[in-house]
Amino acid sequence: MNLTTDEGKLFYDLYAALLSFVNRRLEVSSETFSDAREYTTTPPEIRVAIRDALFEHRELIDEFVKENPARLGAESLEIVGSWKHALPGKFYIFRYLKKYTVFLTSGDSPNKAYGVLGLADPMVDVIGPYLPQLVATVLLPYQGRIIYDGMLAGYNIRFGGGIKRSLNEEYKQAKEKFGIVTSLGDQAAPKPKQKTPKKQPRKVKAALGGRSAADEAKAIAEELAQMTDAFCRQFLNEEYAVLCRELVSALARKRPSPLLRGRRETWASGVVRTIGWANFLHDPSQTPHLNLYSIDEAFGIAESTGAAKLKEIRTMLRIRQLDPKWTLPSTMDDNPMVWMLEVNGIMMDVRRAPRELQEAAFKKGLIPYIPADRAEADEASQ
Repeated sequence: MNLTTDEGKLFYDLYAALLSFVNRRLEVSSETFSDAREYTTTPPEIRVAIRDALFEHRELIDEFVKENPARLGAESLEIVGSWKHALPGKFYIFRYLKKYTVFLTSGDSPNKAYGVLGLADPMVDVIGPYLPQLVATVLLPYQGRIIYDGMLAGYNIRFGGGIKRSLNEEYKQAKEKFGIVTSLGDQAAPKPKQKTPKKQPRKVKAALGGRSAADEAKAIAEELAQMTDAFCRQFLNEEYAVLCRELVSALARKRPSPLLRGRRETWASGVVRTIGWANFLHDPSQTPHLNLYSIDEAFGIAESTGAAKLKEIRTMLRIRQLDPKWTLPSTMDDNPMVWMLEVNGIMMDVRRAPRELQEAAFKKGLIPYIPADRAEADEASQ
């Protein structure tokens, strides 16, 4: 389902007026537009750059409403004012339904599913029939519904069975917890609740044998690293062992460290499960391949316990599948999330960029190595 013709025209009129105002204020581009017709013929990279500048300076929405340079009516100003609750980000376009298209958040915890309307054309005509698709866009409130802003940056990714099963599970969880969200308000940019750190109970301090909590977490981490190393040597490989050690260290560094509570076997299984889940270890097309419940069996815990610990760790550290930080080095070349960067407002694969751009991205820590150097090394070794 999409907006009516009149609703779509109104949206483009209002969005063009707002972005034109933003461009004048921030001087993003020398190219200007004064109405929706000129806006839609402006190069997409310029529109994206101005759009991104807007949502880095949302206060300009209030200024636009206050000054009303386009001489809009009260109803139109109310629509523009609601865009303070816009939701920029990456989404999986997951399913076409009769009332809307389902956009599933990517990498968020907890995930949410949004019911999004098309603009001038049905979403299936814009995206194509094959789902899921990963896109970068901005979701906007529009008269009690959700639309996208007309600009989609797609990723050339083919999703295998493992990823699709994972997305199906995340979609089910999102529906159970939130339903399908069909309007945007303050939840578009939630402020995390500030939790007051709890003091350690006396009995916990006593159990530490006089050592500090940090020293105890470090000792537990060493034990866990030995356990995950042994498992990876027997069933997986050294790459998995290294990432598991890094994840154990990350858990030990948290304050207070969650490793101070719970059984060692549960944490060890949860760590291996998390790295395996992030790298689709459960997908039969992967090498090595292992069902996640087999990890629980090896550590002598229940499958439900292992699954709960996986969820706890990935939520705590905001780990997602295809997460560049937790990707096996041998699969780094095949992970599009490692190489997709935003350059001048446009998403691009940096492997196809000029060398100087690759070097700049590497120096900033945005990519793990310079692809051009790796290609030259591979050629020299042949």
